Amino acid sequence: MSEVPEITPKAGRGLLRSTGIVSAMTMLSRILGLVRDMVVAYYFGASAGADAFFLAFRIPNFFRRLFGEGAFSQAFVPVLAEFRAKRSAAEVKALLDKVSGTLGVTLLAITVAGVLGAEYIIKVFAAGYVYNGMDEKLGLAIDMLRLTFPYLMLISMTAFAGSVLNTWNRFAVPAFTPVLLNISLIACAVWLRGSLAEPVMALAWGVLIAGVAQLTFQIPFLAKEHLLPRPRVDFRHEGVRRIFTLMLPALFGVSVGQINLLLDTVLASFLVTGSLSWLYYSDRLLELPLALFGITIATVILPSLSKEHAEAGGEEFSRTLDWAMRMVIAIGMPAALALVLLSESLITTLFYQGQMTRHDVSMASLSLSAYGVGLVGHMLVKVLAPGYYSRQDTKSPVRFGIVALVSNMVLNLVLVWHLKHAGLALATSLSAFINAALLWFGLRRTGALVHVPGWGRFIARIIFANVVMCGVLILLTPDRGLWFDMAFGTRFAVMLLICGAGALTYGAALAVAGFRFREMLR
Repeated sequence: MSEVPEITPKAGRGLLRSTGIVSAMTMLSRILGLVRDMVVAYYFGASAGADAFFLAFRIPNFFRRLFGEGAFSQAFVPVLAEFRAKRSAAEVKALLDKVSGTLGVTLLAITVAGVLGAEYIIKVFAAGYVYNGMDEKLGLAIDMLRLTFPYLMLISMTAFAGSVLNTWNRFAVPAFTPVLLNISLIACAVWLRGSLAEPVMALAWGVLIAGVAQLTFQIPFLAKEHLLPRPRVDFRHEGVRRIFTLMLPALFGVSVGQINLLLDTVLASFLVTGSLSWLYYSDRLLELPLALFGITIATVILPSLSKEHAEAGGEEFSRTLDWAMRMVIAIGMPAALALVLLSESLITTLFYQGQMTRHDVSMASLSLSAYGVGLVGHMLVKVLAPGYYSRQDTKSPVRFGIVALVSNMVLNLVLVWHLKHAGLALATSLSAFINAALLWFGLRRTGALVHVPGWGRFIARIIFANVVMCGVLILLTPDRGLWFDMAFGTRFAVMLLICGAGALTYGAALAVAGFRFREMLR
């Protein structure tokens, strides 16, 4: 019997098409993101100024993932999907008006508090700067945070607009929007840098400019769909109350990974200068496959899961989750192994130029290998969490998140002493698997996830293909010294050939093993 009807949800073709659109836009954004990071590495390397910027940008970025595409979107999309399915157009429009106004006022208050309290916030998250008497580095980080914190409000309202468009299956515009951040940072690093007394401040200005551009970009598309809200503040509106009720526990549940990063930041501030930058550059390479596949699939399935739950489609709900897990494992495992095996080669190819030294490359490659170990765990968290939020269950992920967070803190303290910054990265990876396992057990226990037949054969094929791919990667990768001697263009071309050969080998090995992607993409 064919496996196609067993593993593919009825919405499979639509999910694939939407996934393709989001993946294409995400790919463009991530390619520009790599260019951005290469530009930053060229001009600022792993210097004290770069450390200060990565710290200042990470804090509003953390809150952005809480109030933007994190907890807010996970709480907002299911309620909006339900209103769209069961309520009148006028009630849907009223929900958009009230949510936009109430969220906007809340974000404004937080932003003002963040700007005014920047000094105290930095001293908390960079306790090592205070302890080690790094006053100049501390002052620079404070100035940058005051400039970057308004990005929280701008990008969170952008995420609100993107969630609305996603619910109406308009995925391309929200997926393209991050491109504007990369363009802004590249432009400011190249052309604004020389006009400032402190050149690295150009990056902070780039973040602020990008926030304005991203929000402005989405407004015409909302207007075209007749979804542009007229903000109204109403904390008592039924939908607003439900969203905020769901959002409060989700603030913690969906942000465990970000809280882990902030804890890493605090501990990294006690380590040698460059540690924050090494973690940043390696994390950016981790984010490429995570965003391209994990977050993309999670973004696409959330509206479908919400709709299937609202229409009492339990079997299709389970099939959609099962499909997402297979996609993540089939794509995530080879990506994770490639990050581990090619860590130093990748860092050298992209970042070894300008102010980036060989020592910086070696240190960043260690944390990239450690981050790569946890890629599949992070991706599974991304696709399993919507299984709870689509059912408006935000409490269970919180409980699991607490366990994962405590585990990460313990692992941080155990591993940082011997592995330094790489230990922080490894602790984050291990805690991601703990979180994913708890989410999976919870879905299985409640019956929301019932795996369709064929998982044993599926895993065996994936393992076989990955073993073959790893052998090819090891054989093709040049010795360490050769990478440093190559020109940038040569390094880049060789890396593309290696990655292409690995991908082709993986696909061919899957075919030999009898696996067909069309079984999942019908």
